[in-house]
Amino acid sequence: MSITTTGTELSVLSPNRLSEGKTTELDGTPAFNAITQASTTPDSAHSSRGEPPSRPQRPNSPLHIFLAVFQLCMINFLSSFTNGIITVGLPTIARALSLPRSLYLWPSSVYGLTSGATLLLAGSIADLIGARRVELFGCVLLSAFTLACGFSQTGIQLVVFRALQGIAMSMHLPASVSLVAAAVPQGKARNVSFGCLGMSQPLGFSAGLVISGIVIEKAGWRSCFYISGGAIVIATVAGFWSLPKAPLEAPQVLENTDRTPLVIRLWKEIDWIGGVIASAGLALLSYVLAILSANLSDIHKPSTAVMLTLSLVLLLAFPLWMQHRARVGKPVLIPNVIWKKIPFTSTCIMVALSYGVMNSMELFSSLYFQEIQNTSTLFTSLRLLPSLVVGTVLNLTVGIFVDKIPARWLVAVSSMLCAVAPLLMAIADPKWSYWYMQFWAQVLSPMSGDVLFTVGLLIVSDNFPEQMQALAGAVFNTVAQFGMSLGVGLCQVVALGVSGADSSSGHAGSGNDKTEDAQSLRGYQASFWTMFAIMITCSLVAIAGLRKAGRVGVKRD
Repeated sequence: MSITTTGTELSVLSPNRLSEGKTTELDGTPAFNAITQASTTPDSAHSSRGEPPSRPQRPNSPLHIFLAVFQLCMINFLSSFTNGIITVGLPTIARALSLPRSLYLWPSSVYGLTSGATLLLAGSIADLIGARRVELFGCVLLSAFTLACGFSQTGIQLVVFRALQGIAMSMHLPASVSLVAAAVPQGKARNVSFGCLGMSQPLGFSAGLVISGIVIEKAGWRSCFYISGGAIVIATVAGFWSLPKAPLEAPQVLENTDRTPLVIRLWKEIDWIGGVIASAGLALLSYVLAILSANLSDIHKPSTAVMLTLSLVLLLAFPLWMQHRARVGKPVLIPNVIWKKIPFTSTCIMVALSYGVMNSMELFSSLYFQEIQNTSTLFTSLRLLPSLVVGTVLNLTVGIFVDKIPARWLVAVSSMLCAVAPLLMAIADPKWSYWYMQFWAQVLSPMSGDVLFTVGLLIVSDNFPEQMQALAGAVFNTVAQFGMSLGVGLCQVVALGVSGADSSSGHAGSGNDKTEDAQSLRGYQASFWTMFAIMITCSLVAIAGLRKAGRVGVKRD
């Protein structure tokens, strides 16, 4: 699952427009003042030059507004639909493509990895050249790569196409928020639109679980990708007509009379080096986890040590590079000042931990049901359905009571409840009835992630000025994407380390030897224990990091 903006009216500014200046506070800096002035009086700037205002053109009818929002929600829905296909159909797909054990979970985790790696850069580009262009280009790529997944002939091809799907989705996520703001006037209608944008993802994932379970048994797994890809093509074509036409440039740079070519502006005004440093560091760390998940003895190889060291060096170098860019007055991707807000920093840590566990629970539960209990894909999807139903209900209702309970205890208690889910999966005997423990594990698994979804966005709106909320939201989304990818990688390392499986043990699903089944069971149980430990850590972070957060979402005078 990905995070989109809901319920809070976030300004649509991307990180390349922000600089920390020479002080540690945002208010009063040249960048902050310029943004504020431009965002509050964009039309006056044009009127002074005798030019018409370049404000985004809102649709002129309720039907057009509905179609614009519906198109964006459909892209979210269909993208999450493909994630549901992977979650339920992975054992079948792995057998069909002879997917090696070393790449067994990569069709799921690589999507979040590439999406998170390119999200900030995609938002910066959308801010510069226009959200509509980026959205439509991303939709075209998403439809092409979704169809390509269905045509994959090898496991490597599937992993590559899923990685490219993630990059295409990173173009859609920030652009969709900007386009909703352009299409829908401020007020309740915009809040509901943002809510629909967020709700479309868990609904798409739920539909993917159930429908793909049926289609895989009746028509094969490739048909699921053809259906999803074809539907994205239709939604993309509709987008050329329904999406509002945003201006080429964001309001805060409309006063710039310099006619610098767009390619040069893209090079100068976007921190490409910072994006490469952050993306490469996190990608290398994920790759090391993938290598170790295939064979833990690879940790002794010099190449593994070099990649692990390089990833840590790059991650430590990123804030230093941000500090250098701010000191010389150049745009930065993530100003270091953003991390001085303890509630926000704590929330980012918890989101990474919680979404890593939530994604791992969905995937490892699916594998457990199919490989340990020999459940069909259809009945596996039905067994996973309670977590999606509970998650949907939570997304709809948590906003009602979130302002009545201190965020510290709301997040801590929900994380503890979520910790019970992997605990039940770890201690359950595979011979026991599903309704005895595994059902309740699925009910409790979304508790933390879906509560953090709302609480996190409200913390963003409470702790940052309007001009910084889009940036904080982009960081929030990026952390969640990487948390999902790294969480799966870590659990895979633990599972295969305990089971003793490696790439030499054959392809996924091969062999029914009792000894191998017992080893696999121990591996899955170890992964669930790891998830339990992670969620207990998340609870402790909530208690310590949110002690000053108080109640969030409270109306302030």
